Amino acid sequence: MTRTLSEAESKALLSPFGIPFLPEANVTSSGEALLAGTELGYPLVAKLCGDSIAHKTERGLVRLMIRNGPELEHAVDDLLGKATTEDGEVSVLVAPMVEATRELIAGITIDQQFGPTVVLGIGGIFTEVIVDVAIRLVPITEIDAAEMIAELRTQSFLDAFRGEPEVDRVALVRILLALSDFASTHPDLVSVDLNPLMIVDGAPVAVDALVEVDDRSESGAR
Repeated sequence: MTRTLSEAESKALLSPFGIPFLPEANVTSSGEALLAGTELGYPLVAKLCGDSIAHKTERGLVRLMIRNGPELEHAVDDLLGKATTEDGEVSVLVAPMVEATRELIAGITIDQQFGPTVVLGIGGIFTEVIVDVAIRLVPITEIDAAEMIAELRTQSFLDAFRGEPEVDRVALVRILLALSDFASTHPDLVSVDLNPLMIVDGAPVAVDALVEVDDRSESGAR
């Protein structure tokens, strides 16, 4: 039996390993959201969050480009109103709105024969058009991580692009090593999904994360 952790819980587990996330607040009311908005600054994004909510976009549970307090208050109330009894306990994640012309995907998958693997690939709208993925068995070294990046066929995707700087490959190496370390210390792990990994001013930033664990393990990542 597997369990997909909420986005907030997933990020809380991954953050200590060095995965770069945006500052955000996990709120349960529009009042809390307004306080968070003052600290985070606008524009913002709001997402309904819960252990039983994995595919937020498909259910219309994401609000983008929230420009001020009244819009944030309305968005949070609306999202909380869309929660169902099957969703269980829910909250709303509020974070700065960022946009990027380039996205990557990274994560951990379990090979049935060899065990956990680190995965890196081209993401965003190019994911299905350009199937470009590099995979290595856990644990990986810094050299392995650098080779994964170099192995991507679409290297021009990582270079300076339309006035934007090239992708910070050193930061990308650190993310891959962090995923490997996380997998090595969580034997109950089923998968990790950092999608998208946005490239913002050259720096990779994970704006979403989902961790799936095996509930049967007594050493669960909870």
